[in-house]
Amino acid sequence: MGKLQLADVENEYKKFPELKREDVQKIREWMEKQPHLPKISDLEIILFLHSNYHRIEPTKKTIDENYTCHTHVPEFFANRDITGTEMKTALDIVVIVPLTIPTKDQYTVLYGKLLKSDATDFSFESCLKFLLMIADVIQRESGAVHGYTFVLDMEGVTMGHVARLAIGTIRKFLHFLQEAMPVRLKGIHLTNVVPFIDKILMLIKPFMKKELLEILHLHSKAETLYPFVQKECLIKELGGNAGSLMEIRKTFNQHMVDNRDFLIELEKVKADESKRPGKPKDSGAIFGMEGNFKKLDID
Repeated sequence: MGKLQLADVENEYKKFPELKREDVQKIREWMEKQPHLPKISDLEIILFLHSNYHRIEPTKKTIDENYTCHTHVPEFFANRDITGTEMKTALDIVVIVPLTIPTKDQYTVLYGKLLKSDATDFSFESCLKFLLMIADVIQRESGAVHGYTFVLDMEGVTMGHVARLAIGTIRKFLHFLQEAMPVRLKGIHLTNVVPFIDKILMLIKPFMKKELLEILHLHSKAETLYPFVQKECLIKELGGNAGSLMEIRKTFNQHMVDNRDFLIELEKVKADESKRPGKPKDSGAIFGMEGNFKKLDID
């Protein structure tokens, strides 16, 4: 796969006729008047516009929120060396890969699962960081797509993993996902659901909007997943045609390593609060009171 091959901007206009050059220009002109925001490419503007169904004002809000989060959530957007200790550990613990066969609705499928059931080295923050790094790569390569569906296989998840979920991390990630990420998210599917799923839902539901809750689906068996993600779209281990999970993982993780410099460079692409017109934002203004939540004690 090698180095990042950016999607062709001209092709984006052909893929989605509702995408207008004048709208990209409007966003460009608006950004030039926002001294706190970074300079971004036309492709990146297109991703933001597309995720907001080409509405100008919501696109502006998403852009500002995105780069503000990049500044105020270093646990996701700093120290992104894919070959560093943190990320190498994450890659040994979890597999997250895009699958090559889209659904019948032309949605791109991301598949994730734990590789180790031992929670000793599990870092929820690092796994989420890896997911966001993957999104940074595949979105720039694929350009705008009809939507993304995330399938999380819960096999191997234990109460030890749940105990390592921090409320603050959950809050920040779900805020970014719902308010700042340039993506049309069409489904979140949890398969091989664990008996203690209610405890996990208790943690995440307070931070989920109605729209996100509506696309969250729980599956105790694969058959109930097929209407959303057809069997042929899935990995070989689940009876699909997308290839062997470990082979996909090996190829894709190497692709991420090949783009190490790009991912590190993205650490600089964030809001500069010292230049924001009006009052600078801080974490409290974005996420509300975080309290002193660290780890959770769950019976």
